Amino acid sequence: MKFTPPPASLRNPLIIPEKIMMGPGPSNCSKRVLTAMTNTVLSNFHAELFRTMDEVKDGLRYIFQTENRATMCVSGSAHAGMEAMLSNLLEEGDRVLIAVNGIWAERAVEMSERYGADVRTIEGPPDRPFSLETLARAIELHQPKCLFLTHGDSSSGLLQPLEGVGQICHQHDCLLIVDAVASLCGVPFYMDKWEIDAVYTGAQKVLGAPPGITPISISPKALDVIRNRRTKSKVFYWDLLLLGNYWGCYDEPKRYHHTVASNLIFALREALAQIAEEGLENQIKRRIECAQILYEGLGKMGLDIFVKDPRHRLPTVTGIMIPKGVDWWKVSQYAMNNFSLEVQGGLGPTFGKAWRVGIMGECSTIQKIQFYLYGFKESLKATHPDYIFEESNGFH
Repeated sequence: MKFTPPPASLRNPLIIPEKIMMGPGPSNCSKRVLTAMTNTVLSNFHAELFRTMDEVKDGLRYIFQTENRATMCVSGSAHAGMEAMLSNLLEEGDRVLIAVNGIWAERAVEMSERYGADVRTIEGPPDRPFSLETLARAIELHQPKCLFLTHGDSSSGLLQPLEGVGQICHQHDCLLIVDAVASLCGVPFYMDKWEIDAVYTGAQKVLGAPPGITPISISPKALDVIRNRRTKSKVFYWDLLLLGNYWGCYDEPKRYHHTVASNLIFALREALAQIAEEGLENQIKRRIECAQILYEGLGKMGLDIFVKDPRHRLPTVTGIMIPKGVDWWKVSQYAMNNFSLEVQGGLGPTFGKAWRVGIMGECSTIQKIQFYLYGFKESLKATHPDYIFEESNGFH
């Protein structure tokens, strides 16, 4: 047998330096979460795996604040959660209304179009949420099967209020789909109380788990819609009837669907355990306190926030406006090279306009916020010596 020679690059040891991950995600994981991934890999029907999956479902119901049995994880990043919801709840010709004021809603538009849906949109500025009245009028006008909303938009740092939306949706026989990737465990979220039909979040964001596994939950009403589809879900991998069966969500014998990433499930279990031990209320209060300290620190530097109205700010992601004449990339590079600090640029509506800082995972402490402010200021001074720091007025 003849083969090409092995790559020289693999002769060297793998070296990954420590970094302070304070962008909009992924975030730093705790040692407890990382250690969980060193457990032995388990096969698909091992009892220990199923027990851990059941514990994960308990934890997810807690953070989603739901009693939904159809609560599980999709293998893949948070985009997989968006794909799973849209591909299961929409069929060819189904009308979906998407509230667009950031990049994630734009992604939902593209995905829905690929599934053959009749996509209708309402558009708003990226720094202001949609009012309940605006959403109600749009639902009445378009009469959609589903409404898609982004709860916390990590491309801008905008928080969309959800209370009352589900009730309006159900008055018009419409399902409410929510992207809670960057918001869950950073602000209050009540799936059942707010009558949300489908939600997904990002394990690698506020939860502080590794990327590659996406928590989701669907209401009994949404599950009935999926069960009564005219055709099967177009994507076998995202089929929530098959996946939910394997996750033990239905009263039926479990069947193999795909090989799950057992070690990511272990890590997510530990991340959820940490949240449960601290309590949701304390988790949320801590991040709101950290965000306030961040706002005050940025104000003392004369820096503005992308979302001007404090009522509409997402505590877990803040857009910092790039001052005129400042090269944002130089600042980000200097922070990484000198402080191992991630200072990430904008995305979608904030690209070239703002940096984005995340208060997620292990970086949700006052100490980390103070370090970020110090490293950010020093990086701005070093790369732009002529920049004048002047305290902003009316900032808080």
